[in-house]
Amino acid sequence: MRQLTLLLVLIFSLPNIANAWWNEQWAYRKNITMDTTVAGVQLAETLSDYPVLVRLHTGNFKYFLDVKADGSDIRFMSADDKLPLKFHIEKFDPISEIALIWVKLPKLNANLNTDNIWMYYGNANAVSGADVAGTYDKKQVAVYHFKQGEILPKDSTAYANNISESTAMVNTVSLFGAGLKLEDNTSLKLTPSSNLRINPENGYTFSSWIRSPTATSDSIIFSATENDTVLMLGYDQTGLYVKANKAGVRISELRTAPLLTNTWQHVAFTVGSNQLKLFVDGVEAGSSATSLTEFGNNYIIGASSTGDRFLTAELDEIRIANTARMPMWLYANAKMDGQASKVLSYHEDENLQSGEGTSYFGIIIKNVTVDGWVVIFILIIMAVVSWMVMFMKSLFLNRVRKDTYAFMQEYLKLGNSDPAQLDVVESEFQAELETSSPITAALFGSHDHYQSSPIYHVYHRGIQEVQSRLGRAAGAQVNPDERVLHSKSLDAIRAGLDATVVRETQKLNNLMVLLTISISGGPFLGLLGTVVGVMITFAAIAAAGDVNINAIAPGISAALLATVAGLVVAIPALFGYNYLGSRIKELTADMHVFVDEFVTRVGEYYSDKGSE
Repeated sequence: MRQLTLLLVLIFSLPNIANAWWNEQWAYRKNITMDTTVAGVQLAETLSDYPVLVRLHTGNFKYFLDVKADGSDIRFMSADDKLPLKFHIEKFDPISEIALIWVKLPKLNANLNTDNIWMYYGNANAVSGADVAGTYDKKQVAVYHFKQGEILPKDSTAYANNISESTAMVNTVSLFGAGLKLEDNTSLKLTPSSNLRINPENGYTFSSWIRSPTATSDSIIFSATENDTVLMLGYDQTGLYVKANKAGVRISELRTAPLLTNTWQHVAFTVGSNQLKLFVDGVEAGSSATSLTEFGNNYIIGASSTGDRFLTAELDEIRIANTARMPMWLYANAKMDGQASKVLSYHEDENLQSGEGTSYFGIIIKNVTVDGWVVIFILIIMAVVSWMVMFMKSLFLNRVRKDTYAFMQEYLKLGNSDPAQLDVVESEFQAELETSSPITAALFGSHDHYQSSPIYHVYHRGIQEVQSRLGRAAGAQVNPDERVLHSKSLDAIRAGLDATVVRETQKLNNLMVLLTISISGGPFLGLLGTVVGVMITFAAIAAAGDVNINAIAPGISAALLATVAGLVVAIPALFGYNYLGSRIKELTADMHVFVDEFVTRVGEYYSDKGSE
């Protein structure tokens, strides 16, 4: 029983062991999984000590500010969080939010979609843990990344086979960060070394990414010579080729279809024991028997050994190995390192404090760009203003309705008596109106004489018009024998009442324009934020060269948050505007009806005796 209990505890603790934190001095980590069964790759053989490219950009990593400015606190660990992985950073730009990091995997398993590694970061006291030379196996004798600002490109392997002469230009934007641009008779020359020599018994591999504007001109990509032996990789009008000559005699040649124009392609050749192979985009294009023996003391990139043929193209990630790489290795190079690779998936970052990943809404929030926050901030202000207008306007209309109901009840009780009985002295009423806004007066002012009722305001104006035409002071009682108003006076009184109705309607509609602005402007501002966010996301992905759903989805979902914010502003404002508008229309209609009734009653009470 005791053994069973221990077994159960061990089983239930396995997930926690697998997710244990490597070092608590690092605050964050990111899980990166590899799927070698994905369509377009489908790795059929397991590779050992394989350097895989980790591309970080705004589409899959939003925490560049949590990493040290030079990326020196970045670390990579195996899936069990026990084995540190060797890596080096080709490019880390926290301003542009782009990073290119090569990580050496002890094993890249074939036909497996569950492999994963951990990337740790967030330690301000960490020193660089990069191991440039250790990222590659001992067979890799030269790797050129072509970093920006390098006059003579350096070798990233432990052999330090640096470029000794160069007339080519480093292109700041290429397939992997910076690249090499050859034109106008430019080339590079490698420093001769024993490990660069081509020995068919040990094997030899040259590979590079190339993009040519004219893939049919007679051009040399790479040439190696010694005495009367020449090995060249190039292309002409008939297509891509690799060929070897000895003493002016062709001893082997391979050709394949022409390269694509203005398209990045991976080209490689291998020299093995009595065999020469050519590869395009990771696929073997053919093989040929060869009788090469060990040679090589002159290595040129972008030109022939005689200097009569040059290359006009862009090159990136040139690699040389003193072994004949297996076809699956070159296949992985072509399918995993390129821009369209879907092998690596980048999952949400974890925080040491929380011990778990973020929520979906948290993912969206963290992926919002600066321009998106600007739009959302404006929309928040619009939302707060519109909600305040709806709240205050609703309270105001409730007060108006209450005062109007109270006034009409008293007015109807007057019957055929003097209609001026409900009017107050001018100075008292006018002081209440002039000291505050209609909303403030309605919510916080006195209501002893229906001060918030627009119908009472119309009534008050009507009584003023009557009193002025009868020559009586405001509030004075009129002798029945002196109440004489002619029809023209009634018309003038009606005109005054209609003007008052217009002004009262304007007061009722005060601030309603803010709701219309929110209704029409909110969605358009949200759409603007979404479009700009999508543009930035695609631009960042294009710059990083990582095209997959995991790179696109976070940025797009964050960009759509601006549209959601715009709708959150517009929808409540639309409902509120229609509701408040219908109540204002009712009050406006009541004022028009009251004007007709009031003029009729005044005409009857202050009738012309001569006409009776």
